[in-house]
Amino acid sequence: MVIITLQREKCIGCNYCVEMHAERFRMSKKDGKSVLLNSLEKKGFHTAKVRDEEMDFAQSAAKACPVNIIQVKQI
Repeated sequence: MVIITLQREKCIGCNYCVEMHAERFRMSKKDGKSVLLNSLEKKGFHTAKVRDEEMDFAQSAAKACPVNIIQVKQI
């Protein structure tokens, strides 16, 4: 199991996460910030548990983020 965490408030809307992992990230039409699909929000952190097969895509999205607001952990 892989856990992806997004600090959405700090997003600058660059769209790199969507380009790297479109299955998990979308850009909001309301505010232009990244949305972590199927996530739960708690104190500004959006967290999703995903399949191990998504690990490489999630890490690519995290590395591409210029403001380092995406964290990926394997549990």
